[in-house]
Formats: sequence, structure tokens, C-alpha cells
Amino acid sequence: MTLESGKPLQESLGEVNYGTSFLDYYAAEALRPSGTILPTAFAHPDGSPRGQAMAFQQAVGVTGLITPWNFPIAMITRKVGPALAAGCTALVKPSELTPLTAMLLQELADQAGIPEGVVQTITTDRKHTPEVGDELCTHPSVRKISFTGSTAVGKLLMQTSASTVKRLSLELGGNAPFIVFGDADMDQAISSAMASKFRNAGQTCVCADRFLVHASRYDEFVQRLTAAIDDLVVGNGMTEGVTMGPVISAQACDGVDAKVQDAIAAGAKCVAGGSKLSLGSHFYAPTLLIDVPTDADIWKTETFGPVAAVRSFDTDEEAVEIANDSSVGLASYFLTKDLSRTFRVAKTLEAGLVGVNDGIISTCTAPFGGVKESGLGREGSTIGLQEYVETKYDSSTTKQ
Repeated sequence: MTLESGKPLQESLGEVNYGTSFLDYYAAEALRPSGTILPTAFAHPDGSPRGQAMAFQQAVGVTGLITPWNFPIAMITRKVGPALAAGCTALVKPSELTPLTAMLLQELADQAGIPEGVVQTITTDRKHTPEVGDELCTHPSVRKISFTGSTAVGKLLMQTSASTVKRLSLELGGNAPFIVFGDADMDQAISSAMASKFRNAGQTCVCADRFLVHASRYDEFVQRLTAAIDDLVVGNGMTEGVTMGPVISAQACDGVDAKVQDAIAAGAKCVAGGSKLSLGSHFYAPTLLIDVPTDADIWKTETFGPVAAVRSFDTDEEAVEIANDSSVGLASYFLTKDLSRTFRVAKTLEAGLVGVNDGIISTCTAPFGGVKESGLGREGSTIGLQEYVETKYDSSTTKQ
């Protein structure tokens, strides 16, 4: 995984554990009975129940699972786990940028005794990826599509799947706010910010992108975050001691740099990083931009790269208003010691995930998904299993 995607080895090992947790969790969930005996309004002439009514769940059927490159193990197991637990078969289409990890997972599935054809991996190059997607979305035998990726591609899959009215789970892009209130524990704020922003070189859909810091703590936060960024060690993910690897491609690196330069031109100040590195075409310096205008592209859209964009706020209402000023709503984070603020802000943030005093909150036992243009449905937890089943009502009449 490190050789293929570039993330540091320790992060790859962590992903192996994270990915495995979904298989363990759903293996246990597969054993739990589901279904309900319902009261029936139908009766025999003497008033006794006329038979029995039941609601039970059955597998959706064949599923098409389209996964990204940034978590090439966990994004597959998070989909395959509940699909198999529900009784579905799975056609896995991994990213063309990380096919080897997916192929190794297929080999492990075969070794584990998964029956032939129950899990199948379809690899392709970038040129033919749209054709594979179209086939999965339009083939009548495929009854569900689960996709993790960009909002733009998710919308295309929705349109294409409409012809066969497929079940859809879409985990799409984010642009997560990270709010540091005036009473925040600053040690906790910095550690959470670093974990959320710079993991996998900022290439996760739940990365903190937009940092909002109360004016009374702004200078302190900037100073301490700058120091923490300076401590990052960028390099080959296989090298011991490296804490941040490259971005996925030279094109991605160019895109990050274009956003940074646009923000600086719009009035933002760069206090750390701000340029490509001589290590190679895929490496970008971990970057901190402050006083970022809300109309800058790097503030308005998701940045899949190691750049933290920071600005200040004065009131809780202002922070929430800026945080919610986005067409997407996947993850959000905030730091506070005030319990009443915790409940109030968590309810008002327009996001599917809310992390309070923490920067990494994903787990197999919790439902993962967004609101607005960040997608449909949930992955993980028992709720994630429901995405792969249909509910059937059975009314059986018996003679008196």
C-alpha cells in the first residue's frame, strides 16, 4: 500500500487494522437475526387473527462497489463486509491508481474460502474506467451501487443509475470545517488539527480544510500549528521516521500549488510551506495559510493536499454560519470545554460527522456519511448493513 499510494508505512499498517475491523464487525452482524412479527388487522368471522404478518430482510443482490485510491484497503472492506453479511455478491472496481492492493485483497478472499464469483475484482486503466462505471450502473443484474469518490463523479453515477432505479450509497467530497472556540484546550486543538489535516498528506475526504479560530486564540493557534508543521518529516513512505509522504500524482501536486498561489493572490498569508519540494514531482510542502478570504478557491472547495487554510471569528454564530456556508457536508470538527456549546453546535453544523475535541473519529461501529452534496446513505455500524438489504412484507392467511 505504501509503495502504491505513498502514505507512510505506519499509516498503512494502521489502515490494515482499520480495514480488518469492518470484516470482523460484519462477520458478527451476519449472525444476528432480523425481522419482525407484525400485528394483523385481518380477522376470521369470530374475531381471531386470520394468519400472520411478517417483515423480513433479504439481500439486495449483486452489488457494484467503486472505491478510491486514498484508502485502498479500508474502502473495499467497508463495502464488501456489509455486502457479504447481508448475503449479496460483490463486484469491486478499485481505483486505477491503486489496483495492486485490491488484487491482493482478492487473493486473500480466495484463500479465506470465499466461494468463486461471490467477490470479484475488476481492474482497468483511467481511459476505460467510465465504461466500467456505465456497465455497473446500467446492467439490470446489478441492483446496488456503492461509490466513494468525488461529488462530480457521484452525480454522474446517480444519473446513469436512474435508468435501472438502483439502490445507491454515495460517500462524496467534503470541505470540513475545524472550529477552535475561545475555551479550547490548545494542546488538544493542535494535536487534533495535525491528525485531521496532514494524515495521508491531506488526502482524505474527512480532512479538516477550513480552520476557524476564535480571535482571542488566533495568534497562539497559528504559532503553535506552524511549529507542529515544521516538525513533520516529508519523504518516501518506506523510510523510517517519515511522517508525511507524497500526494498521489504530479497532476494533484500541481492542483494543490495552484490553489495555494490563488489564495496568496487573494490576500492570504503563507507562514509555512507554500511550494513544491525538490524530492520529486509528487511532493508538496505541508503548508499553512492564514487570513484566508472566504471567496478564495482553497476555502470554497475541497483541497486534497497538505494545506491548512485559517481565518478568525468573533462569535459562535459567525463560526457556525461560515462553517455551514458550503454545498457539501461530510465531516466537521470543533474544540470546546463548554458542554452546552457542544450539544448546540453539534446540532447546528450541517455535516454527517461531528468530531468534538478530536481529529480522527471514524470507526467500524459508527455510521459514516454526509449530508447535502456529500452523498447518500451510511457505511459502518448496523446502519451500514441496512444499505444492502431490502425489506419484504409477507402476509400469510390460514384457514380457521
